[in-house]
Amino acid sequence: MRKILVVDDEPEMRFALKEALTRKGYSVELANDGADALEKVSDSGYGMVISDMRMPGAGGMDVLKGVKKADPNTPVLLVTAFGTVEKAVEAVKLGAVDFILKPFTLEALEMTVDKAFRDAEAITDFETNGKAMVSKGSAMSKVLSLAMVAATSDATVLISGESGTGKEMLSRFIHSRGPRANRPFVAVNCACIPDGLLESELFGHEKGAFTGAASQRLGKFEQADRGTLLLDEVSEMDLRLQAKLLRVVQEREVERLGGKAPVPVDIRIIATTNREMKKEIKDGRFREDLFYRLNIFPLTLPPLRERTEDLGLLAEHFMRRFSAKYSRGLVGISAEAIEYIQRYPWPGNIRELENTIERAVLVSSGDMFMLEIDGLLMGQDLEGSMEPCAPSAPKARSDRSVKAMTLREMEKGLICRTLDDVEGNRTRAAGILGISVRTLRNKLKEYGQNMPV
Repeated sequence: MRKILVVDDEPEMRFALKEALTRKGYSVELANDGADALEKVSDSGYGMVISDMRMPGAGGMDVLKGVKKADPNTPVLLVTAFGTVEKAVEAVKLGAVDFILKPFTLEALEMTVDKAFRDAEAITDFETNGKAMVSKGSAMSKVLSLAMVAATSDATVLISGESGTGKEMLSRFIHSRGPRANRPFVAVNCACIPDGLLESELFGHEKGAFTGAASQRLGKFEQADRGTLLLDEVSEMDLRLQAKLLRVVQEREVERLGGKAPVPVDIRIIATTNREMKKEIKDGRFREDLFYRLNIFPLTLPPLRERTEDLGLLAEHFMRRFSAKYSRGLVGISAEAIEYIQRYPWPGNIRELENTIERAVLVSSGDMFMLEIDGLLMGQDLEGSMEPCAPSAPKARSDRSVKAMTLREMEKGLICRTLDDVEGNRTRAAGILGISVRTLRNKLKEYGQNMPV
């Protein structure tokens, strides 16, 4: 049975809510005020908390913060007679699932509560392309709460985050929970397609538009008609194409290469980037007007190093998945392995963790996932020099500990050792690190290694 805590300093409202929700099959407990609620949430697990905003002492926002601290995944619905847009936005940013104004009908409340439970379950159960969304920490809880809000509309979404943080998965989640869920989801990686081909890939072409165009071809915009188009790593797009993209975003119509008239499209656009967009604009690499068109509903995915609460959970998830895939029969992860996983900065984020766990599972023996046996722990990863970067450079040793290194040094050291291990093969190195070849090339440019691929 779904268990709800109702918090209100007005007895009549408390008992009215309890009666209505109990009648719908929920198990309901009551709290007289915010302080009473905060004591209760620390002891008992609730499927949802409904709290009035204005109460003596601890108010609804305090209850929201306390609930999210105790369990970031518990839905919180705030009720008030004095609602403002600013308060609603603040509440959603802190993780509230909704903000309902008094007076309201009991039917409206019941619908909101039912939707909140279904949405919470959808986050837990969401899986796409064999990959599940796994999270219990507060950092991701806030992002997912905002993503649920974004999903209810057709607003253009811009998702920022480092490579490997799960931007495409979050995009698919937004699509799956929105009004276009049963329509196409079309993804195009702007970083992987050469600039000369990206225009045709996005906008399509007519027969004879250029040499080799033997027939008409619909572009990604038309393929996504009535559905969602994901522009993955949009910041990698050439400036000339950005101007053409701006028109499509504004007018919702595309013109095929060689076409005589624009074609209307009904699409929802989600874009992702792993770059600092304000810097890209300042440096002249991205159009400011296009940024503001894409940045209607911004979301930022935290890097894995900021999701310490999720590291063990993710590691166990990947261990179970790959153990089943390779028939290894692993049942748990050793405490030493968990300690290593939580200490390491994971510059390649979830993609790197997933690849590392898969490799470790492949060489595992016995029924426990351990470090030395399974190849996860390599002392030089935490203790070795982080400076050499040329693939042919010999591995150096240093007495510098991980605590004395910057994150950039750790990232550089991992990339350079991986290149060294694969004898400079950037394609293989990118695959091992869980990043694109283009991202690897950009990283090497940062380090002053401007060697051809």
